[in-house]
Amino acid sequence: MLAAGLVSRTARRALLPAHRLHAGGAAPPEEALVRCGIRPESVPRHVAVVPDGNRRWAQARGLPTAEGHEAGRRALESTVLLSHAWGVRALTVFAFSQENFGRPKAEVDCVMGTIERMIRDNLDEYESGRLEIVEACRALARRVEGGLLRPADIDEALLAGELQTSAAAGDDELSCPDLVVRTSGEHRLSNFLLWQSAYSELYFADALWPDFGEAEYLKALRAFQSRERRFGQRTA
Repeated sequence: MLAAGLVSRTARRALLPAHRLHAGGAAPPEEALVRCGIRPESVPRHVAVVPDGNRRWAQARGLPTAEGHEAGRRALESTVLLSHAWGVRALTVFAFSQENFGRPKAEVDCVMGTIERMIRDNLDEYESGRLEIVEACRALARRVEGGLLRPADIDEALLAGELQTSAAAGDDELSCPDLVVRTSGEHRLSNFLLWQSAYSELYFADALWPDFGEAEYLKALRAFQSRERRFGQRTA
């Protein structure tokens, strides 16, 4: 299984204005979530997604399979943007399984090319490593200025903790998804994060992945917040 772990660190310039910017009448993301019935403080920290349905989406429209995967790529980019704007700290995506290699070679090559292109384009477009280091240093400086930290206490571990990629580097709090979403009406995990998802909340959307947009994502968040997470324990 190939799972792409994406920390929600999309560059500010690439974010959807309606969910991020305060200018021009756009509401802050917290206010937008509240209006949609979502509690910002209870947004899942780690969301995992099984983006199923690209081929069926294309077939239903009489399009080549490659067009379905391209539409799926656009849906994934939108999901990354929304996740960042709404405060989701980590997003893990089921990209490809060993069984998928049994599909026609042309389709396998198309999927692999799409994954490679998206990773390459995102690394170039969304945020440079230098900018991330600068922002981490500024965050530490603010803590020193506020009397919360002494300059002598700053070390590699503190700096690493401020980097937005720290979740991908093995943050224990984010190692297991809080919410697992699968699209296309299929009600199974297909060997995706079986160990890590032991106590995850599962949400199965009927929409095919290319049609999974903001409205569908909000439905998943509402379902997540409507449940009582017990982590295998009985309630009193």
